Amino acid sequence: MTQTMFDTVLVANRGEIAVRVIRTLRSLGVRSVAVFSDADADARHVREADTAVRIGPAPAAESYLSVERLLEAAARTGAQAVHPGYGFLAENAGFARACADAGLVFIGPPADAISLMGDKIRAKETVKAAGVPVVPGSSGSGLTDAQLADAAREIGMPVLLKPSAGGGGKGMRLVRDAAVLGDEIAAARREARASFGDDTLLVERWVDRPRHIEIQVLADGHGNVVHLGERECSLQRRHQKIIEEAPSVLLDEATRAAMGEAAVQAARSCGYRGAGTVEFIVPGGDPSSYYFMEMNTRLQVEHPVTELITGLDLVEWQLRVAAGEPLAFAQEDVRLTGHAVEARICAEDPARGFLPSGGTVLKLREPQGDGIRTDSGLSEGTEVGSLYDPMLSKVIAYGPDRATALRKLRAALAETVTLGVQTNAGFLRRLLAHPAVVAGELDTGLVERVVDDLVGTDVPDEVYEAAAAVRLEALRPTGGGWTDPFSVPSGWRLGGTPKPVGFPLRVQDPVEYAPRGSATVTGGRVSVTLDGVRHTFDLAALPDGTWLGRDGDAWHVRDHDPVAASLTGAAHSGADSLTAPMPGTVTVVKVAVGDEVAAGQSLLVVEAMKMEHVISAPHAGTVAELDVTPGTTVAMDQVLAVITPVSDAAQEER
Repeated sequence: MTQTMFDTVLVANRGEIAVRVIRTLRSLGVRSVAVFSDADADARHVREADTAVRIGPAPAAESYLSVERLLEAAARTGAQAVHPGYGFLAENAGFARACADAGLVFIGPPADAISLMGDKIRAKETVKAAGVPVVPGSSGSGLTDAQLADAAREIGMPVLLKPSAGGGGKGMRLVRDAAVLGDEIAAARREARASFGDDTLLVERWVDRPRHIEIQVLADGHGNVVHLGERECSLQRRHQKIIEEAPSVLLDEATRAAMGEAAVQAARSCGYRGAGTVEFIVPGGDPSSYYFMEMNTRLQVEHPVTELITGLDLVEWQLRVAAGEPLAFAQEDVRLTGHAVEARICAEDPARGFLPSGGTVLKLREPQGDGIRTDSGLSEGTEVGSLYDPMLSKVIAYGPDRATALRKLRAALAETVTLGVQTNAGFLRRLLAHPAVVAGELDTGLVERVVDDLVGTDVPDEVYEAAAAVRLEALRPTGGGWTDPFSVPSGWRLGGTPKPVGFPLRVQDPVEYAPRGSATVTGGRVSVTLDGVRHTFDLAALPDGTWLGRDGDAWHVRDHDPVAASLTGAAHSGADSLTAPMPGTVTVVKVAVGDEVAAGQSLLVVEAMKMEHVISAPHAGTVAELDVTPGTTVAMDQVLAVITPVSDAAQEER
């Protein structure tokens, strides 16, 4: 293996992580090769790379997940190595082997290490043999339903059933009552089989209100392994991390050192090389009782917080290790300084149950400044579709202490503007201000317990005031010539009291809003004074409405056409329209026009950004219209089908 840095590296990914890797390649003087699908032809990572290669149509299976096309792109561009980023093929042992077979260096761990740690049962057995604490539970693969149930009773309730393959929370079942073990095991097997093609399960003791703490490790090909401290990842929603920080406020120096050594031993046990992460589950009341959960054999999304407190560029060290260099520092040289917190900005709409969102980025302002870092794949004009992961960017704040870092991150999120696409930035800002988060009293269930208090569904009056001001400004004459005095609606009436000008608007339900304050519209911003309080919004005007943004939140205020709405209502009188809850692709259609359906019956499935949403019949009736087929791409709120309800008498006859 050479110790000379590569000349050319292909980045087998997209979005913010591709931009992030390209940045380090540029700093090292290494030529970067981007790959792109048809959906990403003008993406930021394509523009920032030294060269770029089209690898196929938009679906990931035909582009970013195509090993053959990625290897062809590497061969065409003279790449010597491939950086997989995270997601897609980053933890695919077959891809790592294919790279080696093609004479390419895979910038990651050996394929055997990926395979071993990708099997949760084998991983647990391997690290346990190396002396790493594991959650009490079943060991061995291929347990029958009866063996799983016996193991669960021996461990004691509550227990967690989880698939041996896969992740992301799919197939996991929390069981608190032994009486329902049989049903829960059957359900967990079905979910695991559907998600991963493998229904092998393991059972572990459930730790109530656990904390999720992970250790960053770095290993070279010369026998050196170090850890770079921990990251607290307990703030999660639906088993997905949304806020990460380093270091954890829970750990003292002795526990940090012990967990770090356990992570190092886990890495050694599988012959690891490169950057990896060992995840532990930690009882909040007893941090010394930490348990191995799994090892992620790739760079993590949250790696920037470790970079900020250690001063190391983890991507650079991935490259150096892959090129054959030994680590230039030992464990005693690693110093953790200050505190860093990261927020993941995702294309999702908190007001609609965090369903995926999409659209065109009309206006973008990403925070910067002292102690602020933004890793992003966005630019104005970016089309955010439904085919890929919903994470758009990450905002990271660094300070000398945790309180400073939290304060900086809240301020940075308030400055974040992504008009044209709904994001979770405002929600994350409010979460970071929650008393439990500020106090560091975290656990993996905290977000779900407080989420309803942090999601605002009501539209503030000042939003309508600002939208009306923008529409009124658009009606004002802009030329310097003659002005028709009747062309601008002022509300003035001859011989009567002026009538306020009303604008029919809609965010959720339609409203007729008459401005009652003062406003200034200039330079892509609108300021309104309402009841003596001044409110300022970023704006992006469209022909049919306005996007407004403030403090990380955004509202799409549409013009409402009562006539068109009434005609649509008349056309579907006595029927219910089923609409797409998110932009996406129809994957399943279970009915046809004329079919009779029962209330709650599953009719369609819409998929977006790795999330499936089942569309069910709101009531018993007949399918009167069906406007989609499998593979149809749909916009949010697009009508998919119309169900004509049956009469009460007809239902009784049935």
